[in-house]
Amino acid sequence: MSEPVPPVEAPRSSSVTPALELRGITKRFGALAANEGVDFELRPGEVHALLGENGAGKSTLMNVVYGLYDADEGEILVDGRPVRLSSSADAIRLGIGMVHQHFMLIPVMTVAENIVLRAEPTRGPFLDLEAGEARVRELSDRYGLRVDPSAKVEDIGVGMQQRAEILKALYREAKVLILDEPTAVLTPQEARDLFGVLEGLKARGTSIIIITHKLDEVLEVADRITVLRRGRKVATVEAAGATEQQLAELMVGRDVLLSVDRTPATPGDAVLVIEELQVEDDRGLEAVRTLSLDVRAGEIVGIAGVDGNGQTELVEAIAGMRKPSGGRILLEGRDVTTASPREASDAGVGHIPEDRHRHGLILDFSLAENSVLHDYGRPPVARSGWLRPTAMVERVRRFISQYDVRGGDPTTRAGQLSGGNQQKIVLAREIQADPRLLLAAQPTRGLDVGAIEFVHRRLIEQRDAGRGVLLVSFELDEILNVADRILVLYEGRIVLERRAGETNEQELGLAMTGGARAREETAA
Repeated sequence: MSEPVPPVEAPRSSSVTPALELRGITKRFGALAANEGVDFELRPGEVHALLGENGAGKSTLMNVVYGLYDADEGEILVDGRPVRLSSSADAIRLGIGMVHQHFMLIPVMTVAENIVLRAEPTRGPFLDLEAGEARVRELSDRYGLRVDPSAKVEDIGVGMQQRAEILKALYREAKVLILDEPTAVLTPQEARDLFGVLEGLKARGTSIIIITHKLDEVLEVADRITVLRRGRKVATVEAAGATEQQLAELMVGRDVLLSVDRTPATPGDAVLVIEELQVEDDRGLEAVRTLSLDVRAGEIVGIAGVDGNGQTELVEAIAGMRKPSGGRILLEGRDVTTASPREASDAGVGHIPEDRHRHGLILDFSLAENSVLHDYGRPPVARSGWLRPTAMVERVRRFISQYDVRGGDPTTRAGQLSGGNQQKIVLAREIQADPRLLLAAQPTRGLDVGAIEFVHRRLIEQRDAGRGVLLVSFELDEILNVADRILVLYEGRIVLERRAGETNEQELGLAMTGGARAREETAA
């Protein structure tokens, strides 16, 4: 296939000194070149998006900028001056701040305490927390980042946590702000609020790098876009002249279907029935509250909701990882309420967990070993109680071929693969076990557009093969594109149910935050 035609290449600025410039950055890990000769320019007061497939080198490049990695080759300039970054402290001192995808906040501390940590104001030899809270309020008002300085982090939502992370960087006088997947766990309304904050930061001269896989958001918020592929820069383009399709093709190097075609569902009998389920979280608090739902053969039921509203506990209860405190779970009429993970699997539950590292794979095991985690004691991979390595290798070779797993062979450790290829191994193992119910929790979290397309195709194939699919996702576009029936979970309860095509992001987003309209419609 010929190389996709890129959108308009952004002209190089010659009159304005870049806030940050990378020249020929190369970073190797052994024989692997994660970045190879990458040039990048961030102008004062712009939002510059960084796109690329999983393993394209985005995070590595930003870790070099933030001082977490040393580049093997190349040069970094801040405000036109060459600098050497040996640690994140060097980056912070030079005005570079980074907000990671997984927030670096201490739950038992207040917002203000987290923001001023390691740069605390003092009065004599004592901590002056009042001065810290006053400074946080002043920054909050100046930049339009609404937070409660005195609130404990464990008691606030993800939107305020993210604002606290941004304020933490601004408190340290960051002039360059790196945001890694900033909308991954936000509702559409919270994402709109964030974009408004970014506009305000731009107007005050802050330069912003945003790493995201959401192409629609890139085009909405970015001024320019740089695309990496396999460690190399393939283009820097003006956002105003680009389309989602063009960006996806630049990222992957081929045509990509952003919305997978599917025929209408033809649901059959109920595969899963949940009756007034109650499940407690790790603190003993009720996370799932008298919840009832069903999933039928030949349909995909999507559960939308903000993280922390009972999704994890619900999935773990169905998969046998958490015992309910009340209610029933029926799988094709069989009561599996108190089943163990092994018993749930044997009963026909395939589970793609939300955390593939903790619950989907053993990272130090080979791909062959990971492929038989369910049935290591059964033929054909075992005989008379003994594992058959040849059969294990044959099995995972089929997985690698059928699921387009790249970057390894049967002996490769799972931890050496990129996130997208790790997910394909999990997907292959669970689907090839021929489940009656496929439980897919955040199946595309952190994946690029090519891997997302692949996962969506497989979910729809399972539906069309007559299996029931329960999809739990924070990504509303995923829910809207893939699910046949959509349920919104809020504070452990279903507050809205809609058929595919009968709702939109605005209605779902309102319900996800407990909007009165959703409650009224559900009550009606």
